[in-house]
Amino acid sequence: MTSTTDLLTAGPPPAPRKARGRARSRHPYRNALSTARARTGLVLVGAVILAGLLAPILAGHGPTDQSGQSLAALGSPGHPLGTDDLGRDLLSRVLHGIRTDLGIIAIAVPLGAGLGCLFALVAAAHPVADTVVQRIFDLLLAFPGLILALAVTAILGPGRLPVVLVIALAEIPAFGRLLRGGILVQREREYVTAARVGGSSGPRVLVRHILPNAADPLIVQIAVSLTVAVFIEGAMSFLGVGVRPPEPTLGAVLSQSMPYLAQAPNFAAGPLITVTALVLGLSLIAEALNREIRR
Repeated sequence: MTSTTDLLTAGPPPAPRKARGRARSRHPYRNALSTARARTGLVLVGAVILAGLLAPILAGHGPTDQSGQSLAALGSPGHPLGTDDLGRDLLSRVLHGIRTDLGIIAIAVPLGAGLGCLFALVAAAHPVADTVVQRIFDLLLAFPGLILALAVTAILGPGRLPVVLVIALAEIPAFGRLLRGGILVQREREYVTAARVGGSSGPRVLVRHILPNAADPLIVQIAVSLTVAVFIEGAMSFLGVGVRPPEPTLGAVLSQSMPYLAQAPNFAAGPLITVTALVLGLSLIAEALNREIRR
């Protein structure tokens, strides 16, 4: 039996778990974005986005303006990155290519995410709908990205719209399966049962209780999908089935540089560095968010 003296000398009881976890009381997204990894990613992505937004100011020439200097070297007067095989300023084409790529990605990824989440909600409504939606996801996943891009381009022709559709179609299964899995896990939890016992309707439980707890992985998926979208757009432009020339994209500039790598290596330097910075930044942000959410 514990004596009164033992109780007095034992000190205060241990702090409850909630008090000991006060250091992590901030929102997990804010915690994740405050890490060195995420800050590095934000700086890289922010620099690329800012360069694209300020392209008309930073570029001293139009992206399609031609000069008499073909394949000018790095640091040439009036052309800091040199010129391409047609005498167009590479700095201007890279900066305006960033604008084009970001405009496509900003439409395609939210479109794919929205459609994927909509399919997931339909699947959660009824077992028959779930089976149909799962087969739709399987059908989309059955097409390799290149085959899907060629099929869409064969129907619609090259341009921005096919690129947007290919990216969106590629992202629908990723977001749909992720949200569907989260809903299936969350609706078996005790707080959902308590809400139903308390008289909440099915749609109310889904919107107010299940979705907020199932949505965290979607934030990470957005960062991952942005990275995938950069590669898809670049690959389509590289293969010549993306945006119509002479409108610049990073993939198109890189594709045009291939025959001149030995003669003018600066031709490929701009798009390569830009794509690397953008993909690396998005990957760092996604990894930081994923680590914080999984804690």
